[in-house]
Formats: sequence, C-alpha cells, structure tokens
Amino acid sequence: MATSSTATASLHLLLPASRRRQRHLLIPRASAHSESPAVDRRRFIAHTAAAAAAAPLVLPRWTPVARADDAPALSEWERVYLPIDPGVVLLDIAFVPDEPSHEIERPPSGFLLGTRQTILETKDGGNTWFPRSIPSAEDEDFNYRFNSVSFKGKEGWIIGKPAILLHTSDAGESWERIPLSAQLPGNMVYIKATGEQSAEMVTDEGAIYVTSNRGYNWKAAVQETVSATLNRTVSSGISGASYYTGTFNTVNRSPDGRYVAVSSRGNFYLTWEPGQPFWQPHNRAVARRIQNMGWRADGGLWLLVRGGGLFLSKGTGITEDFEEVQVQSRGFGILDVGYRSQDEAWAAGGSGVLLKTTNGGKSWVRDKAADNIAANLYSVKFLDNTKGFVLGNDGVLLRYLG
Repeated sequence: MATSSTATASLHLLLPASRRRQRHLLIPRASAHSESPAVDRRRFIAHTAAAAAAAPLVLPRWTPVARADDAPALSEWERVYLPIDPGVVLLDIAFVPDEPSHEIERPPSGFLLGTRQTILETKDGGNTWFPRSIPSAEDEDFNYRFNSVSFKGKEGWIIGKPAILLHTSDAGESWERIPLSAQLPGNMVYIKATGEQSAEMVTDEGAIYVTSNRGYNWKAAVQETVSATLNRTVSSGISGASYYTGTFNTVNRSPDGRYVAVSSRGNFYLTWEPGQPFWQPHNRAVARRIQNMGWRADGGLWLLVRGGGLFLSKGTGITEDFEEVQVQSRGFGILDVGYRSQDEAWAAGGSGVLLKTTNGGKSWVRDKAADNIAANLYSVKFLDNTKGFVLGNDGVLLRYLG
C-alpha cells in the first residue's frame, strides 16, 4: 500500500507545470505559529483531495490500454482476420508461384476457399484478404462448398460441391468454368495442378482423373472405384470393408504423386501409387478408428486416431507398421499435421489445439497460447519452409511467422 507522501509525489508528476506551481500554493507550510499537527494533517488531506479532483487524468505514453477483444499473441503464429461470416469453415489455400524472371520480388497472390461459396484473394502474401467474385461460379442458385485449389505457375484450378470446376491460365485474374460429365463417380475432393493445362483430380469414391488439355478431356488413372475394389478384396481379410464403405473421409497426396486415403468410417485406409490399376486397402494397426492420414517430409506416414492419438509409421514408404507418439492434446482430437521440414511439423485440432515438433515427430510440445482460440483447427498447410497457414472453422486463419 503506497503511503500518503508517495501518492502525493505520484500526483505531482502527473500534473502539468502550471498546476505544479499551483500545487505548491495549496500545501500549507509548517511554522512555529501553525495550528496543531492534527489540524494541519486534516487540511493537508483536504487540499490534496481537492487538487486531485481538479487535476486532469494524464496517463504516461507508455501505459498500455488493454482491450477486451485483443487476440492473444501466439509464439510463432498470428491470426489474420477475414471479411467473411463467422460460420464459414476454411478448407484450402494456395498461392501463385512467383516467376524467376521477375527482377523485383513481389508478394505472392493467393486464394483461400471455404464453405458458403467463399473465395478470398490476397495480393500481399496472405497478410490481408478480400472477397473474390467469379461470375462463372455464381450463375446458378447454388451455395457451393469450394474444396480444393492448386497452382502450377500461372495455371490454376478450383473444384467444389455441387460439382464445379474452375480454371485459370493467368494467375487467377480471370476464371473459366469447365463442363463436367454427369456420370462423374462421386464428389470431387482434391485437385493438383501438375503442369501447363494439366491437372490430377480425385473424387471421394476413389476415381483419379488426369487432363492435359485444360480439363476438356479426362483420362482415368485407376480402373475401378473403391467400392468395386473392396467387393473384390473383401474376402482377403480387410476388416470392416463392405460395399457401403467405398468412400473417402480424407485423402492426401505426397509430392511424388502417391495417395493415402481414410475410409468414411475410419476402420481402414487405402493407398495408391502412380501406375497401379487399383487402390490398395490396408487394415488399421490401431484399436481406435482413423481420423486422418498423410505424408511426412521424409516420405513416411503419419496417422491420427479419434480421441487425440498420433502414430508414425516405422521407416518410410507405404506400410502397416506404426508406433504411437505421446502428445498433449488435452483429450481433444488432432485433425491434421503439416510438415515444414523433415524436423519441424505442426499438428492442429479441436478447441484450438496446436502442437509442435522439432525432431520429426518423436516428441511434441503444445502451444498454450492457442488454447484461447475458440475454434476447431482443421488443416495445416505449409506451402514452403517460410509460408504456412492453419485453417479452421468460424473463419479462423493463422499465419506462420517463423
């Protein structure tokens, strides 16, 4: 508790010079002819209170004024606020690669997709975003869910549900809508730009198609859907496989073109490598159902189970041999993992769970500052070792600071 003399000194420093001069006149000086000490103290306190009431409240310039809506600072991430409705779930993000011929380095432009027909664009590398209108995607009375976006040079693709395919050849300045066959098996869930006028597309029924003429013709890369594959192999011992589980819950592509997909019920997973005629089903090696799977930077697999468990495959390549890694998920499910390098990766999940590893996934540390984010974090995207994003529901977007 500050003494009265300390309080008086503090008040004295806060007063402007003119009032400090007045202040000296208000304080009675002790003299041989002054009244009793008790009276002097009462006058001193009264004069001090009057001066405090008359003095304006002056805060030092360095005094921070906290706001209730200030977002918590994350150690290596910052939240980017978006001009969209709170209920939008962000689903994918991609940037236009900068051309090596540019003498002046420019911030890359990019696109961010989500539910409720959400398409956002950035011109400054992801610091700020604005809604992007694409007339060819607004012709019909549909509320599109845009699932996937990809660029290779200036060539770009966007897919959505109900079935819609958009293509650009000028880095997103203009988009054209590509017609699709009504017999397309399943819903389009993933697209990858692979070259000039070329792309690879996957549906949730396991169809993989490739095009080399801007999407006007597509060639099947697999000979049958997952349902047909399961009907042929169900007697071979794939646990839980049946005709009714021939769809994907998640699908992830490795840089060299291999795929891993989780069945809709999470009771087994499937893999495909370029040149294979069919998807290969695999029994899960863990008791709990699979939430998601993907590729590590070293070519191995990571596997998430419902309830927050994380497993890493032993060695690299496609395998059914996994071992569990201890993580501090607080009981919330982990929904995705993204590798920035072979050593560093981030995992994200329900209720703002954000975890980091610096040893390839052997151990993980929770970023506690993210606990205050009231959203589920669905996707971790590292586009290179300096550019990364975490996508969530309610329009939550985190940008990697490094």
